[in-house]
Amino acid sequence: MNTFKKYLGIVWIALAMVVAYFAIGIFGGKLTSGKQDDLVFGIIIFFILLPLVVTGLTIFGWYAITDEYED
Repeated sequence: MNTFKKYLGIVWIALAMVVAYFAIGIFGGKLTSGKQDDLVFGIIIFFILLPLVVTGLTIFGWYAITDEYED
């Protein structure tokens, strides 16, 4: 079970990278579209939601890799 947790930790960290890449690719156009609605939505995604999601997935994966959940 511990090796399974470690593999899932790697999956969570990889998922964090994929989420960051696609969010920047998809929502990057929202910041430069020129419409105010898109700009507000892009700012919320980039500066509030994206860091929370990526940081959460990365920390969760790191804890799974380093066996922090054993205690």
